[in-house]
Amino acid sequence: MLRGRSLSVTSLSGLPQWEVEELPVEDLLLFEVAWEVTNKVGGIYTVIQTKAKTTADEWGDNYFLIGPYFERAVDTMNKHGCQVHFGRWLIEGSPYVVLFDIGYSAWNLDRWKGDLWEACSVGIPYHDREANDMLIFGSLTAWFLKEVTDHADGKHVIAQFHEWQAGTGLILSRARKLPIATIFTTHATLLGRYLCAANIDFYNHLDKFNIDKEAGERQIYHRYCMERASVHCAHVFTTVSEITAIEAEHMLKRKPDVVTPNGLSVKKFSAVHEFQNLHAMYKARIQDFVRGHFYGHLDFDLEKTLFLFIAGRYEFSNKGADIFLEALSRLNFLLRMHKSDVTVVVFFIMPAKTNNFNVETLKGQAVRKQLWDIAHSVKEKFGKKLYDALLRGEIPDMNNILDRDDVTIMKRAIFSTQRQSLPPVTTHNMIDDSTDPILSTIRRIGLFNSRSDRVKVILHPEFLSSTSPLLPMDYEEFVRGCHLGVFPSYYEPWGYTPAECTVMGIPSVTTNLSGFGCFMQEHVADPTAYGIYIVDRRFRSPDDSCNQLTQFLYGFCKQSRRQRIIQRNRTERLSDLLDWRYLGRYYQHARYLTLSRAFPDEFHMEAPSPPTTEGFKYPRPSSVPPSPSGSQVSSPQSSDVEDEEEDERYNEEEEAERDRLNIKSPFSLGRVPRGKKKLHGEYKN
Repeated sequence: MLRGRSLSVTSLSGLPQWEVEELPVEDLLLFEVAWEVTNKVGGIYTVIQTKAKTTADEWGDNYFLIGPYFERAVDTMNKHGCQVHFGRWLIEGSPYVVLFDIGYSAWNLDRWKGDLWEACSVGIPYHDREANDMLIFGSLTAWFLKEVTDHADGKHVIAQFHEWQAGTGLILSRARKLPIATIFTTHATLLGRYLCAANIDFYNHLDKFNIDKEAGERQIYHRYCMERASVHCAHVFTTVSEITAIEAEHMLKRKPDVVTPNGLSVKKFSAVHEFQNLHAMYKARIQDFVRGHFYGHLDFDLEKTLFLFIAGRYEFSNKGADIFLEALSRLNFLLRMHKSDVTVVVFFIMPAKTNNFNVETLKGQAVRKQLWDIAHSVKEKFGKKLYDALLRGEIPDMNNILDRDDVTIMKRAIFSTQRQSLPPVTTHNMIDDSTDPILSTIRRIGLFNSRSDRVKVILHPEFLSSTSPLLPMDYEEFVRGCHLGVFPSYYEPWGYTPAECTVMGIPSVTTNLSGFGCFMQEHVADPTAYGIYIVDRRFRSPDDSCNQLTQFLYGFCKQSRRQRIIQRNRTERLSDLLDWRYLGRYYQHARYLTLSRAFPDEFHMEAPSPPTTEGFKYPRPSSVPPSPSGSQVSSPQSSDVEDEEEDERYNEEEEAERDRLNIKSPFSLGRVPRGKKKLHGEYKN
């Protein structure tokens, strides 16, 4: 036990350095409860999956997803008509995981509805299957935690519940007065997501909403009550960003105790600039797709073509696809007006209902492959004739080196590239083509991939896969091959897509209404210089925000190839900020706090202030270009142009060393219990 001892915090360059040796992890059990454990749905899965290794390294075998393995606990539940599976999750860190079979225990639903009503007077309608599943999940969780605490051998239990889907477990655990320290984390408020999807001016009316009325009109009042009860039952309430903390205080009527930013498991290459090599390799594969998609209209230089993309759930307004399309229309006008030789190809990777691939798109890839095969065949014949002539000591007659058959084959190949229609704006046949928001907007703004357009648009309404016959690339490979990710979201509690771009060294556009954008504004003095373009969607009108986004995109198009390389180097260096080894300290603070509140007689903690970054920022780079978009001439340059003066003033090694000094080594970890670990596998009891 930790009796009469306090936890202290020291600071290095404005960053907190936690003395976590004071926390006896060998005397604690840490649970994380979430519907997304092993269930790949949305960003919460990414949070848990990427954080598992860092947490497992710190807590060892005392860290569990859902709960630890106590054979007596599992056996007790199985004997009473439940089915519980225990094993290790086959991800980095290999944490223990307990999985409940929801359907197997559904026969208890009516009884558990009564338990929830007695606990908090919340009723769940029979037709809301998702809420009923969450009640079963929460009831099993509370039951399991009861069995765990009954056989915990004096260890204290911390349980962290993610989102309202896991919240009923927290409510029932507190109602039954289980001796556990609880944390509830909301990644986005339920009502906030609904309101923003309805195109309501959400952030300017946060203090004016009639919460009960809004939830009732959307028929989610019972879900909202489950979420709000979870928030108020928890010892500690956390959320993932400052913008979501403001939202939660108004929507859920409790100010979060700690903000716990989302991170990633960052892996560094042994070769410093390997990520630049990967960019070049995967860019070439995207160029191959573009050659096929635009066959017959390939009158632009692929070496002067930039690839932009937006990806995520198909939430047209929430994800900012509406403002992005409008900005692309304005960008197209600017590039045409300045007679730019830069072409922008934009991909929309957003899943929608389709019935098959677009025939014209499949044909384009077939034509490209046919031309490639013909070129190789002619090249081999040409090479053999050239080789034979050189062996004879002759310079071959270039007019005779290709025979009539070769010329005929090439003419046929050229004829096959002729097309009467424009390159399609979508790769699939859309089921709701006439009402699809993206396609409807494309029709309105007139971006039809015509020859005169400097901005080309491709909607790919499926998630990417390496087995696709069209664009055979995984998402990570595709991101690495692009030049810029654009995510001008209106509602984005965190924003993993720009964070993933950053870790891969790809610049991105985000907003000050996303948790990621606010986090970068706080940590980086000049985000644009580091490839993080932050659109102001909070304090500007929609039209002003669209103009700002247009200027960001236009400025990016004006960069030389060297400037883009410099910017990618800087972007990749920000990955240290997003590493769980750095961001994990925020979760540590929440655990300290919940122990001191749940067990005040045993844990006399001077609960430290939340980790702060006051006075800590990546500095504005001293070398050119501090913000590439602001250091150019008025019209776009060729990507091959390099400024010798700029080359002299930019020193990559000096900048990198200065940035490294701003991120101190991760906080020291407590002693990890070294229990004997079971082999990978799953056990069914």
